[in-house]
Amino acid sequence: MTKGATRASSRPVDQEVTTGSGGEIHQTAGGGVPVMTTQQGVPVSDDQNSLKVGARGPTLLEDFHLREKLFHFDHERIPERVVHARGYGAHGYFETYECLSGITCADLFQRPGEKTPAFVRFSTVVGSKGSPDVARDVRGFAVKLYTKQGNWDIVGNNIPVFFIQDAIKFPDLIHAAKPEPDRAFPQAQTAHDNFWDFISLTPESMNMVMWIMSDRTIPRSLRFMEGFGVHTFRLVDARGNSTFVKFHWKPKLGMQSVVWNEALKLNGADPDYHRRDLWNAIQSGQYPEWELGLQLFDQEFADSFDFDILDATKIVPEELVPVRRVGRLVLDRMVDNFFAETEQVAFCTQNVVPGIDFTNDPLLQGRNFSYLDTQLERLGGPNFTHIPINAPKCPVHTFQQDGHMAMRSRSGRANYEPNSWGGEQGGPREAPVTGFTSFPAPESGPRQRVRSPSFADHYSQARQFYVSQVEVEQSHIRDALIFELSKVQTEAIRARVVSHLRNIHEDLAGGVAAGLGLESLPPAAPAAVEPRTDLDPSPALSIVGNAPNTFAGRVIGVLVSEGADAALLDGLRRAAEGEGAEVVIVAPRVGGIEASDGKHVDAQEKLGGGPSVLYDAVAVVVSERGAEQLAGNPDVRDFISDAHAHAKFVAYAEAAKPLFESAGVTMDDGYTALTKADDAAAFLEACHDLRHWARQTG
Repeated sequence: MTKGATRASSRPVDQEVTTGSGGEIHQTAGGGVPVMTTQQGVPVSDDQNSLKVGARGPTLLEDFHLREKLFHFDHERIPERVVHARGYGAHGYFETYECLSGITCADLFQRPGEKTPAFVRFSTVVGSKGSPDVARDVRGFAVKLYTKQGNWDIVGNNIPVFFIQDAIKFPDLIHAAKPEPDRAFPQAQTAHDNFWDFISLTPESMNMVMWIMSDRTIPRSLRFMEGFGVHTFRLVDARGNSTFVKFHWKPKLGMQSVVWNEALKLNGADPDYHRRDLWNAIQSGQYPEWELGLQLFDQEFADSFDFDILDATKIVPEELVPVRRVGRLVLDRMVDNFFAETEQVAFCTQNVVPGIDFTNDPLLQGRNFSYLDTQLERLGGPNFTHIPINAPKCPVHTFQQDGHMAMRSRSGRANYEPNSWGGEQGGPREAPVTGFTSFPAPESGPRQRVRSPSFADHYSQARQFYVSQVEVEQSHIRDALIFELSKVQTEAIRARVVSHLRNIHEDLAGGVAAGLGLESLPPAAPAAVEPRTDLDPSPALSIVGNAPNTFAGRVIGVLVSEGADAALLDGLRRAAEGEGAEVVIVAPRVGGIEASDGKHVDAQEKLGGGPSVLYDAVAVVVSERGAEQLAGNPDVRDFISDAHAHAKFVAYAEAAKPLFESAGVTMDDGYTALTKADDAAAFLEACHDLRHWARQTG
């Protein structure tokens, strides 16, 4: 073992081999615990680390335990995806801002203004295909770019870090997060013993825990969340020079999430909330956009950075390496058939083009093996690239042939290479100059199952993320941990998690312990590396601290009654239109109402079917007679009280005041009185902050 290299935490056992009465051989550990083996019965020495060249080297193909474990995991579900089962996709394009020939020879980055066809699939990770959209979960953010040199897949998430450092632990992580196998619940939730048991025994997950307990995992919309490539990749230029890169997708409309109580009610009111939102936006011509950002750094920075750039549980803070925006992604067309496109699309991290290359990140190395194997099971054979959604839009020339569901094969005599047949009959030939060439990084070291000591700090960046959040976001993280752990029945697991939190932030640990009713704080968990408390906060990590200063793309729900003031309704519509926002009318009947000017006003939602959780801000525009008719209606009380509790901005006509009083809310600075049509402009201006967080922080 290389000096300083470590093994990930696992309880070693002493093997005992005995022979049963029938001649069968039993392998057990001390105390009768069975020894872990492969499916062939071979004892496993290390289930925590894949086999590498040195502590930080590439993963070796000969690692039969890794390949068997990932192979079996890839084939667990028929036909549903094991992870990312619930997805939604759309077509679009990527437009390059500038020529990047100085850092990469990738063709799509050579010509400013050129548009490359794209397909994007968003998804939740843990839930099944039938689970609700706004479950607390990581969101997949997978982008397929159909470049002139082949398909490039950026298979990312809406969170830039991950739970584990080595792909060999991925099956264990997902098994722990999925419904417990003896009872098949809970669905689309991590609030159960198995998940937190695994987490409490896997300290490397603690940075990710901070992210998943934050508002990042309950996004308001797919349009309002960031995307990340997670791993460190390489960009390679025409001269063979390499630059390290991390990929970011920055939403043009800014980030936005919901609060937990709102998420619960959204899943009841509209389980397809995110799907419907994306559909409506694209169908109405409000095409979602993201900018592709690159964090670029060289070997010198990598060597000087406090953490290992190959560790997928770590970020490079944007304050240290700014994000350079080099293009935009626009989604402008929904699929023609959900199954043929969104369900059958196949993403593989190994799909890169000349100018893009991998690093030795052990999680990425394992993913490169696993994803291709997954498609064989899920899509029925090796020819899944013949399905139109997966087919490159550039010419394809290969000697591969036949196989299940083959839809194209080259004609001619030669189906092998090298061959002596000339011209077209001889088939395609290699392109040493323009073809994909791996960056010739020198590698050396013994073959071993180890974890690099540079991966050993599991708490410092978790603390950095927590202290980078504003007060209301910190309270949401604390409350999310309390909720999740309150569903864990085993007290020892709850205590172990709190022991890790003590290495992150004492106030957080104390708040969670108090919320769980622990009699005393457990000792801090042993740390492989002393956690650092001197890392500067990274303001870029806060959602609330980076409010977009726009209400574009958002929706105002307007509760109306018969005789509602027509001028106020018109003012709201005009102000919303000026912001690029939408107004949805909610009325006692879906047929609509007659406004004060005698004109009919259509309603998009019926009271009770259009609760305030569906909207980013609300207004209550009723007449005195309408307020009397609605008084005592429980749906009205819920509409108002939920909007207030969820810190939404509220506008109201004077006649609506009795409804607020009966709902038990006290108006604050987040309320705007509408006395004339022009008051709507002030309301929309206030809505730029998206939420009136002072209502929650007091």
